[in-house]
Amino acid sequence: MTLEFIPIGVIHSPFKELSGMPIQPPGAAEVEGTVEVFEAYLPGLKDLDGFSHVILLYHFHQSKGYNLEVVPFMDTTSRGLFATRAPKRPNPIGLSVVRLEKVEKGCLHIRGVDILDGTPLLDIKPYVPAFDAPQDVRSGWLEGARKAVSKRKADGRFN
Repeated sequence: MTLEFIPIGVIHSPFKELSGMPIQPPGAAEVEGTVEVFEAYLPGLKDLDGFSHVILLYHFHQSKGYNLEVVPFMDTTSRGLFATRAPKRPNPIGLSVVRLEKVEKGCLHIRGVDILDGTPLLDIKPYVPAFDAPQDVRSGWLEGARKAVSKRKADGRFN
């Protein structure tokens, strides 16, 4: 089976290189960016401005290849790929929850962007805590590392 995705827009950020980027949105809490939505998809933005946050699904367009075991940014131990958020994946799809500042003429102004400039956008979904934030959650091996995420930057291991 072959799947094909067609980008609906492009994500713009101050990050021109992979190394040195924040590795998750908490590390980019004040970083501003924009999402340029292509003209054919503009009617789909109707009513989005009522949400404070959106989920961006995107293609890790600079990601080449993958390993099923990796040493993630937040650890020094090899982990199974699917127990990490490493960008090199069999299907290089990224997900970020960002603050939606405003919608203006087909452009989303966002904050908390941890995404490489020029990244192809696959989809936008509204973030709804009642649907997207379960209460009874375990964070596996990341349980002890999550406080450090805001200080960690990409170090080139997944370039």
